Amino acid sequence: MAIIEINNLQKSFNQLNVLKDINFTVNNNEVIAIIGPSGSGKSTILRCLVHLEKVDGGTIKIDDKYLVEKGNYNQPRSIKELTSKMGMVFQHFNLFPHLTVKENLELVPKTITKQPYEAIEQKSNELLKKVGLSDRIFAYPSQLSGGQKQRVAIARALMLNPEIMLFDEPTSALDPELTGEVLSVMKDLAKENMTMIVVTHEMGFAKDVADRVIFMDRGEIVETGTPTEIFENPQSKRTKEFLSKSYR
Repeated sequence: MAIIEINNLQKSFNQLNVLKDINFTVNNNEVIAIIGPSGSGKSTILRCLVHLEKVDGGTIKIDDKYLVEKGNYNQPRSIKELTSKMGMVFQHFNLFPHLTVKENLELVPKTITKQPYEAIEQKSNELLKKVGLSDRIFAYPSQLSGGQKQRVAIARALMLNPEIMLFDEPTSALDPELTGEVLSVMKDLAKENMTMIVVTHEMGFAKDVADRVIFMDRGEIVETGTPTEIFENPQSKRTKEFLSKSYR
């Protein structure tokens, strides 16, 4: 069953067409990897899904409800309800530098939910254990490595029990030796059947973990298929050229 449906999605910045007639669906419990060169529109799709960017045309349905239909947005209350189903992890962590790890996780749940503090605290403890950072609970972001910061960001995104996780190049700001610890957490989420859309330059992750791979270039979806189809038998010349330069 499709939990996300995107049809004829269009987005421009001034005269630059960043997304041109984007169409794809994401099924429940599916892991989608979106690959392609920088500037191809991959991150913009995620930002449109969580309403950080406003589309110029097209339709987005989440859990069978319209976020935007043929360019017309739903009511603000409905938009908030739909976007709350998604947790997003950004390239540059976006942690609050003046808050501890624990406070970063608990700030939003305390602000927008009616859960008792004990339940929020229990959840944050569980998630920090899950990402291997129980011993850093009172540390500040400045005291963490890049990989630790990104694992905190993943735990924070999970605090509100999202149905869907969006990852916007979560390892691109990390040194190679720190990338593995973040990818390990993401692989564990995939094993738990979390629905995920991952914009990534990590071809090994896309090949090993994704159910489907979408290759984008210049604002268009060029090719979609299983990891085996995309990496071992790509049909498009553009896909072949990209993989020959980037796959490792």
